[in-house]
This record gives sequence, C-alpha cells and structure tokens, in this order.
Amino acid sequence: MADSGFIKVAQVSELKTGEMIAVTIGDDQVLLTNIDGNFHAIDDVCSHAYACLSDGDINGGEVECPLHGGSFNAITGAAMNPPAEEPLRVFQIKIEGDDIFVAPPAN
Repeated sequence: MADSGFIKVAQVSELKTGEMIAVTIGDDQVLLTNIDGNFHAIDDVCSHAYACLSDGDINGGEVECPLHGGSFNAITGAAMNPPAEEPLRVFQIKIEGDDIFVAPPAN
C-alpha cells in the first residue's frame, strides 16, 4: 500500500492505450482504463443492469455495458447513452514509476 491510502492495482506496462482491466479494491470492483496514455478508474459495475463493464467494450473514452449497450464516460463516469442514467463513481489514480495506485472511495 502506498501513502494516503492508495493501493497498488497494476503496472503501466500491463495496460496499453485503449485497454481496460478490472481490479478490486476492498469490496469495490473498479475499471482501470488507459485512454491516450492517461489512466482513469471508475466503477466496474453498470449503474443500470449491474453488469461488469470490463466484459464490455471500450471505444475512445466511452465504455459500453455488455448487456444493454448503455455507455459511460471512462474519465468522468457520466452516463452517456440509455438505458444508463446514473453516473459511476470516479476513483483517484496515482502513478509512481511503473506502478498504478488507486485510492479507495471516501466513506
């Protein structure tokens, strides 16, 4: 574990541009994405159908749910297309060397 509660979840070299992976932080399923060389983390669970977004597709900065095609902005967590309406939580990211750290959500 890094300072300030950040938890190491992956390495930069594991995630190429345009890729996403699911990671777990405590009880939270988190979707880690690499968008144009910048790393972002949002909830991995669709706010509409509760499917794992990591089983869906990523296109540019949008992640599509594998069940009903709702999509979310991978940077802001905003719902972009119906049937998704509720935004997803966004997690803080920190990069140290090749290590990617994510902060757990505030309680």
